[in-house]
Amino acid sequence: MTYLQFHFYFIVPPLILLAAGRPWRKVDGRALRFLLLLALIAFLYATPWDNYLVWRGAWAYDPDRVAGVVGYVPMEEYLFFILQPLLTGCWLYHLMGREGRAHVKQAVPGFGNRVRIAGALSYATAAVAGAFCLTRPEGTYLGLILVWAAPILAAQWAYAGHRIFTYRRTALLGVAIPTLYLSVADAIAIRAGIWRISDAHSFGLELFGLPIEEAVFFLVTNILVVQGLILFIAPPARVRGRVDA
Repeated sequence: MTYLQFHFYFIVPPLILLAAGRPWRKVDGRALRFLLLLALIAFLYATPWDNYLVWRGAWAYDPDRVAGVVGYVPMEEYLFFILQPLLTGCWLYHLMGREGRAHVKQAVPGFGNRVRIAGALSYATAAVAGAFCLTRPEGTYLGLILVWAAPILAAQWAYAGHRIFTYRRTALLGVAIPTLYLSVADAIAIRAGIWRISDAHSFGLELFGLPIEEAVFFLVTNILVVQGLILFIAPPARVRGRVDA
């Protein structure tokens, strides 16, 4: 199985299935634009980071399983930077559409600040943990994941974590299902030899055959997508020029 075939077997079919129902139409008139914008942001943000990962040797690919390489990364990897947010985003829109057209729910006065601070501090702690991992060779991959993703997650919560918390049930399912699905697909790809994780730059811990670093990667990237779309769809409400708390 090649990397391109991996996309056609595991990523494209569920994406087509979800997109066929045009779930964004039941969410917001701007939802499709938000999804495409987020996919572009993901591509731009992930490109230099993933090139650095390969350059550092955190993961590698079989050159016989890819169509070509740009920089240090296979072309199919760049495609994945776009396909994953589209897949996760369509799934989130499907969930939101089942609840009816998205609407901005009111936050409890005084509760928003506590939620924002708690969430931001939690993700900031994860970023610090990532920096600590980078002090050890075997912590390279996990550390680079956390210091790349956690600051953005912390900023999202510092800005409007109370808005995300309002949609916590939808967000939880929106993250959990794509993370589980992509983790299983990734484990199959690793066993097929399409790519491999460096033993020297990972802790060697596995979840059902999947390196823990890969599971964390899918978790944080899906959280980034879900939280980003929720903040696009339901930003902090402004009433009489004041942001809700």
